[in-house]
Amino acid sequence: MMKTIGLIGGMSWESTAVYYRRLNEQVRKARGGLHSAEILLRSVDFDTIVALQTAGDWDGATRVLQKIARELQAAGADCVLICTNTMHKLADAVQSAIDIPLLNIIDICAQELKQAGARKPLLLATRYTMEHDFYRERMRRRHGIETLVPEADDRSAVHDVIFTELCCGIIRDASRQRYMEIIAKGRAAGADSVILGCTEIGLLIQPENIDLPAYDSTLLHADAAVDFALGSGPLGRADAA
Repeated sequence: MMKTIGLIGGMSWESTAVYYRRLNEQVRKARGGLHSAEILLRSVDFDTIVALQTAGDWDGATRVLQKIARELQAAGADCVLICTNTMHKLADAVQSAIDIPLLNIIDICAQELKQAGARKPLLLATRYTMEHDFYRERMRRRHGIETLVPEADDRSAVHDVIFTELCCGIIRDASRQRYMEIIAKGRAAGADSVILGCTEIGLLIQPENIDLPAYDSTLLHADAAVDFALGSGPLGRADAA
């Protein structure tokens, strides 16, 4: 029997739409016919979340996500996904509020990197994800992976494109070129791979366009949820160390 996937989405809805499509496509691919995923989606007003991020009110943001996670569990979800890398800063706190597994995007990406033998990825993400400890420290402590991040000006550029363009559905060739230049710098600095560590970045660049092995966190996260829902993979990708 297929398990129900609970999504905390809307951060932004542009990438949540990618989750929804990918989950259903992968279930149809696995089961055939008219099969689609069992999904419970709670989509937030992203502006309220951004206001909490900007104010540094991570406790307030934690309360919001914990409440939603409990509601998804009560509604019948068998697992929960936070459909954004940045809010995985709160993942452990959200997990503590529920009895069903939260599939952690950081662990899922790390497992894929390890399976491929990548050990020094360049992380492209929001400023919070690149500069706060939660992502890079979890990669290092739990998985032995040392992530590189762009220089300060390049981090600002990556962050600004995410919030002022990608989250608003704006795709610009100039921004794609800027990202490619930042990736080239990362490669010159020793990066052996690239993590598209914001769920919107795949809207701008795809792994096949990059001359390093690249990992789209959105697709990996969704695929791990399908594995869980269909019983075809370990809960594990999320729990594997």
